[in-house]
Amino acid sequence: MILILTAGFGDGHNTAARSVAEALNRLCPDETIEVSDLISEAQPLVATVCKSLYQLAITHFPAAWRMTYDLMGRRSVTGPDSVWQTAMVNALKQRLEEQQPRLIISTYPLYAVLLETLAKQQAIPPLCTVITDSISVNRIWVMSGSDLFCVADDETKKVVAGFGVPEARIRTTGFPVSLAFTEPLPKEPPHEGSRILYLPSTPGRHVAATLDALKPVLLGGAKLTLPVGKHASRLYHVLRRFTDSLPPDKVEVIGWTSRIPEFLRTHDVVICKAGGAILHEVLAAKIPAVIDYVVPGQEEGNAEMVTKHDGGIVTHNARETAAAVESILTNQGAVARRMRASMAKISVPDAAVRTARAALTIAAP
Repeated sequence: MILILTAGFGDGHNTAARSVAEALNRLCPDETIEVSDLISEAQPLVATVCKSLYQLAITHFPAAWRMTYDLMGRRSVTGPDSVWQTAMVNALKQRLEEQQPRLIISTYPLYAVLLETLAKQQAIPPLCTVITDSISVNRIWVMSGSDLFCVADDETKKVVAGFGVPEARIRTTGFPVSLAFTEPLPKEPPHEGSRILYLPSTPGRHVAATLDALKPVLLGGAKLTLPVGKHASRLYHVLRRFTDSLPPDKVEVIGWTSRIPEFLRTHDVVICKAGGAILHEVLAAKIPAVIDYVVPGQEEGNAEMVTKHDGGIVTHNARETAAAVESILTNQGAVARRMRASMAKISVPDAAVRTARAALTIAAP
């Protein structure tokens, strides 16, 4: 049995966990693979409050989040044996006793801290930690150690090694994205004009300003796909006003969908935030990205990783976002072709399989 531990603070941890599980199910079809958000399962009320506060902070109070993010890397704050960890350590102990996993894979840094505390009481299985941030890695990821660290790229490997982790324990595997990125695309009829994919995650006023700035690009021949998912209700009025102001064939609004890998591979440019999961999906799909929001500290390295390889453009307001989109699409997409060629050099669509195989090398028999 293999246990994968994650937490729903942002999409990156869950995306990595699900993708590694998908790969392990292919590599080990006869073995039980379980993905668990143990924080939510053990303390649902606390987890719900903390996740809401996290979302509020990164969206509306980025400076406060930067301070919190920096504090998380201090052993005096998040180190082992803290009183606040007792309930989680007990829940983890019970889970290990019940399921007897031969390997633990963690995509969230807190679990290594809990396992360090638990290791003083009993033997624990080998641990593989999948670091879901690039370059700007918080020290909490390595503070309690791990039998193996899987990182997205060589730059991140250097950062982790700089914390004192032996290079033999660090493996560059790429960020685990869905195996859908390795599969053939479904056939679809030819389309005219450029296609823009916008994944809104910022406050409604910012989304409204971005959509308004994109109108000239759309009236010039491009089309927009808007998967809103969990943001559908809060953006309802913004989207209604926008769609009412344009011809109906210019915008397609989509609710919750599992087709994001398909959209990323069939559109010409994507507007998104600098989340670890989405930017590595961007690389897997080799689609030029316009990054319209970067969470301070936590996501700065992700943005740096994409932009330094000419895969994206960071913008600071709606006008810059629309201008960046237009620059990528104009001249028959010359800039887009250049960016796709650059991303192809570091794209790792099968990273989930690489990560799973690396983790299995440390698993107990």
